[in-house]
Parts: sequence; C-alpha cells; structure tokens
Amino acid sequence: MLEGHAHPDFWRVARGLEDIIPKQGGGGAAICVYHRGEKVVDMWGGTRDEHGAPWQEDTISLSYSTTKGVASTLIHILVDRGLIDYNEPVATYWPEFSANGKQRVTVRQLMCHEAGMYDIRHLIDDAGRMLDWDHMVQALAAAAPVHVPGATHGYHGLTYGWLVGEIAQRVTGKPFGELLQSELATPLDLDGLYVGVPEDQMHRRARLIVPASQNDPSNFERTMRNARRINRVLKALRIPIDLSQGAAALLPPNMQGLDLNSDAATAACMPALNGMFTARSLAKLYAVLANGGSLHGTQLISAETLHTATRVQNRTMGRVIPVPMHWRLGYHRVGTIGPKTPNAFGHSGYGGSGAWADPDRNLAIGLTLNSGLGTPFGDLRVVRLGTAACKAAERR
Repeated sequence: MLEGHAHPDFWRVARGLEDIIPKQGGGGAAICVYHRGEKVVDMWGGTRDEHGAPWQEDTISLSYSTTKGVASTLIHILVDRGLIDYNEPVATYWPEFSANGKQRVTVRQLMCHEAGMYDIRHLIDDAGRMLDWDHMVQALAAAAPVHVPGATHGYHGLTYGWLVGEIAQRVTGKPFGELLQSELATPLDLDGLYVGVPEDQMHRRARLIVPASQNDPSNFERTMRNARRINRVLKALRIPIDLSQGAAALLPPNMQGLDLNSDAATAACMPALNGMFTARSLAKLYAVLANGGSLHGTQLISAETLHTATRVQNRTMGRVIPVPMHWRLGYHRVGTIGPKTPNAFGHSGYGGSGAWADPDRNLAIGLTLNSGLGTPFGDLRVVRLGTAACKAAERR
C-alpha cells in the first residue's frame, strides 16, 4: 500500500512506484517529482528494514552514487560565490594534492572524471579505511594519476567524494556535512539530506536489504576470476574494454567486509557513496536546477554557473564504465525509454536510486529505495519511473 499523494496527471508514476516495491522479501521505496516548480508526486511504501517496519514519510535511505550529484551541486554553489574556479589547479586550494605529478590537475578535470584518480583498489589496504576522512584525503594527495590528466576519462566511483569534498572544506574551513546543511538543506528547507547521519537522525534510516551472497567472500572472488577471464577474451578480440579498471575504481580490498548498514558507516562522511536522503529532498534540489537555479524565491545558483556546470565535457567511452556517460561537471546523462532528454542531467546510484533535472520540461525526480542491486548508475527502475514522469509532463 502506498502513502502520499500524486497529481492525477502523474498517476502513472505512482503506479510505477507500486510495481517496483517488492511483493515479498522486504524492501520499500519513495519517489518525488516536481514539474514547473510544483510538487506533483510525493509517495512512499513498502518496508524500511528486514523486520517489516513500514517505510515512513521521513525515511532516509542510502543512495550510493546519487550522492555525487548532491556533492557536485555544493561545489557549483562555491564556484558561483567565487571561492572556486573550475579551471584552477586543485592544488590552488589543496596544496598537498600537487604531489606525484598532479600539480596541473584542474577542478574541471576532477569533476568530469578526467583526473585519473579513480584507482582505490591500490590506494588503501582495506575498505574500512573509507570511514576515515583524513586517511583518505592524505592517501589521495600522495597518489599518482592512473593516466595523464585530461587525456581520457574514467569514472571516479569512490574517490570522487573525498576529492571534491576536500576542496569544499579547504575553501570554507567547514566540514562537508555541515556545508550540506548550511548551503543546501537549510536554504531549501529540505527534510533529509545527509552525508554522515547525525546521531539524532539515525532512527529515520532505512536498512539495505540485500542477498546474503553479496557479502560472501567466495562469491566476490568468483566474480573477480570471471572478470579476468572475460578480460582475456576481450583482449584477444581486440575490443578496447578493460574490466580490471572497473575493479580498480569500485572494489577496494575487503569491500565485502564493509557493512553499510552499520552505525559507523552511516555516520561516516563518504560523499561519493553514503548519502542518506529522502526522495523529497533530492527532487526539490533538482527542481531548483531544472528551473535555472532558483525556486519559489530562493536562488541557489546563478543561471550562468549552472549553464557551465551542465555543459557536456566528454562523449567517449570511459576506462572504468564502458559506456559514454556524457559527463558534465559532476552529473551524467539521463536515460529514458522513448522521450528524448538531451539536456537533462543528474546522477544515479548502485542499488537503483537516482535524481535528475530536465530543464527542457522543467521537471525533476528523486527516487530512493533499499532493495535490489543494479549497476553503478542505477537500473531500470529509475529509468521506468523517469520515463513515466517525462511522458506525463509532455501530456500536461
């Protein structure tokens, strides 16, 4: 049973949410849609943990890489204020970053995944290190790029958050989580936008409901062996795809041992990975971006900076994800089935969540959920619901 409301013009989006909520085994979801600045869908349902507790109106859910779009928006706000320049070297703001040939890596290259700093597998000795902000930024500052910065691009699947987050901290002198609240959540009156959940908000979180095999070390090793076999075949066929780069970017040692449901992981600040959001907060944030940077009298970012931030930077196949993502500065292309969205932008995440803006339709969507797997960029659930929202906006 769903709760919330949906404008009659968008009833198919509500029906789509009902379809993706598991009928057995547990799991829930929430979706919110804004059209022309109006909240036209705000619905939720299912369960927020393995014990069957119902998903609530204020439930926040781990959203994996959807977090990157939120973190990127914070950077664009700081650019708009003159604190950061996209074309300046990262080392201008973070001097230690210049080590090992990175003195000319720019903020722009970092944000469109051209910096060559994605290899986390050889950066740390255990995934548990990701809970320690200082350890991660020190390791990244000392590391060398995988490739010549700017020569190509590879998705910074896990490292992106500390890279952009440390820049934000250096230019403001404030912790990343505090910046999210002061620069995004408070001005927009958002009800749930956290990277590092405060203790007094822990009771609101949904728990991930995942197959036991996901954390089985033998299953992980089998996956790696299969990837190596496929790599050999691809090389023999001269197909320019190297699956080992995906493992380097997305699978630090002992990743299967990191419990993302734990209090420690939920409280940590990992801005590429562990954002805990309501769908309502994601949709409203992107509604501002869909509307040129302002909404209901609140200006978050200038139209000029937003135009620069959402201009496509590269269109080729990447080294980590063998699909052209049409990277903007921290956002990627939006996939739908049927409707064309050439100017839409946002970010989706492993596990199915996603949020994006389409300025052509003045449309924004946010989806959170706690069951299912998918790809590093969401799955067909966000595509199906996004398609329904686009079609409804067109009919309207």
